[in-house]
Formats: sequence, C-alpha cells, structure tokens
Amino acid sequence: MGRSVVTNDSPRCERCKLPPRWCVCPAQDPVECPVHIDVLMHAKEVVKPTSTGHLIHRVVAGSRQHIFGGMERLNRENVVRPGKELWILHPRGAPMPVPSDPDAVQFLLLDGSWKQSVSMMQGVEGWGRKISLPMQGESRFWLRTQHEEGNFSTMEALLFVLAALGLKEQESQLRLQFELHVYAGLRVRGNKPLAEQFLKESPLREAMPDFLAQLCERRPNPRSF
Repeated sequence: MGRSVVTNDSPRCERCKLPPRWCVCPAQDPVECPVHIDVLMHAKEVVKPTSTGHLIHRVVAGSRQHIFGGMERLNRENVVRPGKELWILHPRGAPMPVPSDPDAVQFLLLDGSWKQSVSMMQGVEGWGRKISLPMQGESRFWLRTQHEEGNFSTMEALLFVLAALGLKEQESQLRLQFELHVYAGLRVRGNKPLAEQFLKESPLREAMPDFLAQLCERRPNPRSF
C-alpha cells in the first residue's frame, strides 16, 4: 500500500505540501495567462496535497481559489470578477466558443469528485455561462483512479481550455508543472516503479533533466549523526 502524505504527520513544505525530500517548489514558476482563472474547491478537497486545484492556485499567476461547503457562505459577488463574463466549465454545458477578447472572460473550474461537482454546480447555477469542451484521451493524473473514460483532473481540464484558446505556450508550461506534481506524488508514496513508468511518456525527461536528477539524489537523513 502506498504511503499517504495526508495521514502521515511528518513535516511538509508549506507551499507544495510535499515532504521536504520531494519538494518541487524550486521548479515551479508562475505562468501568466491572458484569461482569468478561478477554482471552486470542495471543502473535502482542501486537505488533499494531491489536489490539482491547489496546484493551479500555486502556479497560475492571478488565479483565485474559493471553498465550497466550508464555514463561510459562498457569495456570487466574491467569485465573479467585476466586468468579466463568467464561464463555468461543466460536461453538460454548451460547446465553448472562442472568445473575441479573452481578457473579458473568467473561467470557473470545479475541483472535487463527480458527486461533489454536482452540488457545486447547483450552488453556482445561474451565476454565469455553463460551457463544455470535448476532452478526450486518457488522464495522466495517476495519483487517483479515474473510474470512467473521459474523466480528468481539474488541471487537465484547464489544459484543454488553454489548448482550445490556442494558448500553446501557457499550456506547455502548465503541463510540465502538472507532470512534475504527479511524478513527485508517486515518489512520495514510495511507488518508484510506477513513477518511472509515468516518466517514460512525460515531457519532463527532456524539459527538466537536471532538476529530476537533483530530486532523485539520495540525501542524508536529517536525524542521523
């Protein structure tokens, strides 16, 4: 059974929430996007270091995170940015058009399980335009089991959005951050064979060889003398 960084009380990085041994913060640079990105995260997702909603908040410059189902009530005025048209990404939405002015659009991504996303969608119903994308292929989010084909993580949904908008550079930069997030998460769990299998088809091998080598170096146990 893989190790859990949620139940383990060992020290973790304040930013990436991974044990210091596998901290990926030195390789995470903010990515500037011409569209406004907000993540609505279910309260039960907040404590999970594997959440790609947390990853988006860390690496997408200007992105915001809102909690659904927490102590504070969610208000439309706290989510919708002034002067922006809210587009809520949902599989049952209308096909997403290409906006003439990306700066005028705000994307809201729902971060949670399918059941949780249903309740979150009900909570923001009527707040904006519900749109969908033809997301195809297999998920690379190997940290969790995608029970049905076509299910993707929140970060992967954002990657599909950027691809649809023709923002190839931003998509490429965020894909690297996502792949690093998954790879480090697999190593934290002690599943080196699966991590190496994941790496074989990852752009990380060419984009970050030096950082990967540094990340995988054996380090002395800080408790040893």
